[in-house]
Amino acid sequence: MQYAPSPTPEPRRPTASGPVLFARYAYGPNRLGLCGPDDADSLFGESTTSGDDREVRHLARGFEGAYPYLELIARANAIADPLDVRVVEAYWLGSPLLDRVTPNLLGESLRLRFRPKLAQSAWKWLQSSAPAGAKPVHAFHVLDVFPKVGLMRSEQVDDVLRTMDSCRIRWGRVLERDGDQLLVNAVPLSITDGELTFGPSRPELISAWRDGRGFINGVVTGDIVSIHWDWACDVLDADQVARLIAWTQRQLEVANETF
Repeated sequence: MQYAPSPTPEPRRPTASGPVLFARYAYGPNRLGLCGPDDADSLFGESTTSGDDREVRHLARGFEGAYPYLELIARANAIADPLDVRVVEAYWLGSPLLDRVTPNLLGESLRLRFRPKLAQSAWKWLQSSAPAGAKPVHAFHVLDVFPKVGLMRSEQVDDVLRTMDSCRIRWGRVLERDGDQLLVNAVPLSITDGELTFGPSRPELISAWRDGRGFINGVVTGDIVSIHWDWACDVLDADQVARLIAWTQRQLEVANETF
């Protein structure tokens, strides 16, 4: 794998609240008009301050793709708040909380959400994902649900791959800062012998600040940041990087098996 965690994990940076952490990951696609309420400025403003997070909680419920997964993870782990920081991190990066979501629980959730929208042939493939090992992590929604639900079927293969790669949570090692952007070394998706896999790492320019404000103040060369679409969401420690890589790989294998 291109980015192995260091043998001695570095100290964790202060963790944002669950709602703020959700907003930081949701902002990238929301600012492009791809999901959630049409209020990217509020998401950005609330998640770059340490103020009241009630507005973020309200906005989060409008993310029809992500919020039901948060509710499912919370319910399976007897956590009352779907925006508990442990639940939010499990959804975006992966964590052991996902293993408590049984195939039956995930399968029923998928049936209620997607069965009415799909032809029988497409539902057959999506239905097989939970028994095959899928879990309600964002990588599963991007790699398995998107293609089967048909959100991108009109696109060419290269466009679908590019969209999936942008939408998944990626990791990139910081090479340098250029104004409000970062040059990072990131690992893209690739197709090899008809299967999704990781490609060779490559330089990529991403956005990290707006007029000097962003989610990752204090980032330095060598840090690994998480990326959603073209936006830097967080600085990851070694454990978070390892989990993100492992859970993405796990869902790649499920997608290749069930597609």
